[in-house]
Amino acid sequence: MHVVALVPAAGMGKRMAAGINKQYLMLRGKPILAHTLTLFEKAPFVDAVYVIVPEDEIPYCRENVLEPYGFRKIAGIVAGGRERQQSVYNGLQAAAGMQSDDLVIIHDGVRPLLKLELLERSLEVARRYDGALVAVPVKDTVKSVAAGVVVGTPRREDLWLAQTPQTFRYEIIREAHDKADREGYLGTDDASLVERLGKRVHIVMGDYRNIKITTPEDMLLAEAFLEETCKGPKILA
Repeated sequence: MHVVALVPAAGMGKRMAAGINKQYLMLRGKPILAHTLTLFEKAPFVDAVYVIVPEDEIPYCRENVLEPYGFRKIAGIVAGGRERQQSVYNGLQAAAGMQSDDLVIIHDGVRPLLKLELLERSLEVARRYDGALVAVPVKDTVKSVAAGVVVGTPRREDLWLAQTPQTFRYEIIREAHDKADREGYLGTDDASLVERLGKRVHIVMGDYRNIKITTPEDMLLAEAFLEETCKGPKILA
């Protein structure tokens, strides 16, 4: 069974003020995206990685992220689309030689704190079911609001925050993206596309430290988490 990781990193970093797309910001002396790719490079059960970035950033990514750190599992650099969903679809098309039961891991390029054990659990669940969604339970009370007025309070026990990785067999995630593309449907994540097929996506308990870096405050959190990690047991990040 072949295992391929798709790493979308085509976001424009609109909530950052550093004048550079967030995936290239330096985190403890290393680009965020390089931290993320290091995990897959060291994971013995991952065979290949496709990095997905804006087309005009492909040379920059190659010269500043891939070549300096000697990644050997990179099977290709794929041009992203206008939306994340299109970027992932481009990655699936680039990996078109995969067999139906091969596994596809989809993981945000700006989630550099993923732990190897969590990645492995995601793969185990995806082998057994229609898909694996890493997520964490909501901690706060959530309100439904219309025109500035509270109209409902969903049960907190029923609400989870989706993270990545999201892992699927190739035939399932490819069918889900093909269907969405044909119908012009834009989902909120890859699991939502698989749900539209009537498939059952199983939850994998995530990690609250597996944050997606989108704001300057997230950078501070990531720095703090890495600092704490360096003082304790080493993780791949």
